[in-house]
Amino acid sequence: MIMFEDLLERGQDPSVQSEAEVPFRPLRIAFLSYRSDPQVGGQGVYVRAAAQALLKRGHKVDVLSGPPYPELTEGVGLVRIPSLDLYEQPHNGHRALRWHHLLSMSDVGEYFSHLTGKFMEPWSFGRRAARYLKAHARDYDVVLDNQSLSSGLLSIQRSGLPVVGVIHHPIRRDLELALAAEPAWGMRALIRRWYGFLPMQEKVAPRLKDVIVVSEVSKRDVGVCFKIQPEVMTAIPLGIDQTIFRPQPDIRRLPNRLLTTASADVPLKGLRYLIEAYAQLVKDRPDLELVVIGRLREGPTADLLRDHELMGKVRFISDLSREEMAAQYSAATVCVTPSLYEGFGLPAAEAMSCAAPVLVTDGGALPEVVGEAGVVVRKADSRALAIALGQLLDDPERRQAMSEASLSRARETYNWDRAVLAYERVLLRAVAR
Repeated sequence: MIMFEDLLERGQDPSVQSEAEVPFRPLRIAFLSYRSDPQVGGQGVYVRAAAQALLKRGHKVDVLSGPPYPELTEGVGLVRIPSLDLYEQPHNGHRALRWHHLLSMSDVGEYFSHLTGKFMEPWSFGRRAARYLKAHARDYDVVLDNQSLSSGLLSIQRSGLPVVGVIHHPIRRDLELALAAEPAWGMRALIRRWYGFLPMQEKVAPRLKDVIVVSEVSKRDVGVCFKIQPEVMTAIPLGIDQTIFRPQPDIRRLPNRLLTTASADVPLKGLRYLIEAYAQLVKDRPDLELVVIGRLREGPTADLLRDHELMGKVRFISDLSREEMAAQYSAATVCVTPSLYEGFGLPAAEAMSCAAPVLVTDGGALPEVVGEAGVVVRKADSRALAIALGQLLDDPERRQAMSEASLSRARETYNWDRAVLAYERVLLRAVAR
């Protein structure tokens, strides 16, 4: 397997395959993202950082987003593509339909799908974005799609605007893990219904001519799940804003604090196994803290905390700024990513940029992200997590060595100044074609 950094060391750009060099020119980029608030999840963080990096290179970037809307760097345009935003409505949006919505197929489809438990925002966003771009086609050279993979992209592509898709990981992995964790047949039926947008994405993805993925593991799995040919895909690791996520000598790294990020209470994130490991460790380490960056809601995690009598012991914090996130990484003894699958693993790379010792599972691309700098344990294994964490907590010299290795790898590999050059080559190639 040829890695991104190996190609760079050989003087090759990973986005250049067999085609000749395409001359640089500033591009007008429509960057599509159906949900983009960085407080909601990693995709909002990605949109802001990628748009900023492209702007810095001299490109004009407009983010076309549905709600919740992004926080963008000055100079990056925002085109609001309103949806019914049903999940933020009183009564879960069930009373949101108005007569004028019946004039719009996008509104009707979004509302009645939501009413029956199906998540259709990617589909309805794609239709609305395609309508906007049909009216403003002359304003853009290329479309960059952040994993909506909506049928609207095919309309945009047919209209003559080149489309480059970004796929962070195959969502079918989320579906498989959610089904595996749910024993009740009724809930399994609801889970399948929720993921009803997947057939659309799996139809659209192989018809795109250029696809960016975020790791070699993601490239392999995306190819299998979406049936995309390898030559269509370019693996480009995500960059980290290292002006924000950096070592902070004025913040003392605490001796007994575990930190993890779990923005959603879903099996994919593996929080259950970290809580079980913490329950084992805290018996002999009463001062040990577990801090979760995320919001605790009623559901599986709250039930698990009550079962282990840890409600109130495990601390949840949310709505943090980037600077506050960096401060949390800088204070943690060990940063843990216990996910069952990640196409990349942004929190691990952010923690490494803050010189934090990191422990991850072997779920998806996480071993690829941390390389030799971190500790890797089996996924879905709370005992393995507890043993590895106990060893790290007892070995400050090893943690210091890991801290230095984390920072070195992050600065070398997860740098937007480097990643954006590869993005640029893919976008220019798509326009030239």
